[in-house]
Amino acid sequence: MSTTLDSDERRVLESIPHQLLIGGNWQDGEHGTFAVEDPATGDTLTEVADASPADAVAALDAATTAAPEWAAFPPRERGEILRRAFETIVARVDDLALLMTLEMGKPVAESRSEVLYAAEFLRWFSEEAVRIEGRYSVSPTGSGRILTTRQPVGPCLLITPWNFPLAMGTRKAGPALAAGCTVIIKPAQQTPLSTLAFAAILEECGLPKGVVNVVTSTRAGATTEPLLDDQRLRKLSFTGSTEVGRLLMSQASKTLLRLSMELGGNAPFLVFEDADLDAAVEGAVLAKMRNGGEACTAANRFHVHESVAAEFAARLAKRLGAMRVGRGTDPGVDLGPMIDAKQRDKVAELVSDAIDRGAKPLTGGSPLERPGYFFEPTVLGDVSDHARLLTEEIFGPVAPVISFSSEEQAVTAANSTEYGLVAYMFTANLKRALRVAEALETGMIGLNQGIVSNAAAPFGGVKQSGFGREGGHEGIAEYLATKYIAVNMD
Repeated sequence: MSTTLDSDERRVLESIPHQLLIGGNWQDGEHGTFAVEDPATGDTLTEVADASPADAVAALDAATTAAPEWAAFPPRERGEILRRAFETIVARVDDLALLMTLEMGKPVAESRSEVLYAAEFLRWFSEEAVRIEGRYSVSPTGSGRILTTRQPVGPCLLITPWNFPLAMGTRKAGPALAAGCTVIIKPAQQTPLSTLAFAAILEECGLPKGVVNVVTSTRAGATTEPLLDDQRLRKLSFTGSTEVGRLLMSQASKTLLRLSMELGGNAPFLVFEDADLDAAVEGAVLAKMRNGGEACTAANRFHVHESVAAEFAARLAKRLGAMRVGRGTDPGVDLGPMIDAKQRDKVAELVSDAIDRGAKPLTGGSPLERPGYFFEPTVLGDVSDHARLLTEEIFGPVAPVISFSSEEQAVTAANSTEYGLVAYMFTANLKRALRVAEALETGMIGLNQGIVSNAAAPFGGVKQSGFGREGGHEGIAEYLATKYIAVNMD
């Protein structure tokens, strides 16, 4: 069933390619097409090409053929293409935001923020393209010279998730292209449209044919498996679940692929007794409800000092309970649908488990009985230590609040997870802030703020949250190999 669309929605859907991009040509997939669903209604928005493993290999053929020329491109010219893409995305922010809302569900205002955030990676890495440096030094014996240079690693496979369908594409493709690598982008089945729009913009901005290839498919494993087995592929960057990340790592071991893995999270949000509660609640709303909680950086557990836990929970429940839920294109909507029925049902199961173990809903707690995949903004108090949502990633609009009595207890609770992507902390004590920040086992920390993402900063985690960094000066290094040249001066 097709969803009912207004004229602007039809226009943006019709304005983008719905085919595969292979070697600079838009073409149909071997397996026909698949439907892209509107998560606000469950109806079909449009259909895009469904790639086969053979299509994926053809994309690698194209990326391999284009690789030498792109690696030899002047860095300034690579950067200028990315800069033009940045400017084009900013100029088309409203259309791209509407497109994103249609396929992913988040409110248009939030989609607009993501589009601008996504563009920043292109601006940042357009500037990094000309700053790829080596070194020259005298050997310790004085009889020789040490030269190093950094070169693109080669063709890369970029697997992006559905929750940030444009930003995850630019965060990976930006540094890869700046470094001189060719790429194959495999977007999530649920949200291919933003990636197709991005590829079309790169093409429009002068990117040579074959440098970026896009493979949309309903069979992610079957489509990518021949690429991971192929010695010509030299790099894999993946954002997604830890479970899938482990599988991809195992497959990649056969060819010793270079890897970047941004995997699951279980972010603790710590509120100490001296925190500014107004700021802490505001930070909690951002950390929990950005992207409807469907983010690896979303606060998953709220550890609050016992002296302020009840007040914090009540204030947070008031804020979340006042949120307007609806289709992301409707005016005034604060929370859109979840991506699909599977994700909504998982959240419902976790909340039900917590309530069965004694948790008290302070607001929300249930799926909404309406078309689409909606779940109420939810705050849970009196959460048992044994509730599954304290150890599993919720990926939805649910905030469990747990109290602690000491700094040591808070740090222990925060670190009691296999994940280590991000943590948030609110305190007015600088010494405590630094002490706790050093003790937390995470790759990123939001200190008195609920958002950490920044194109100029290194994004990534530790433990089962993966390895490698995206963004910042570190981001481009993931796509460069160091070559050492020994020179004998005797």
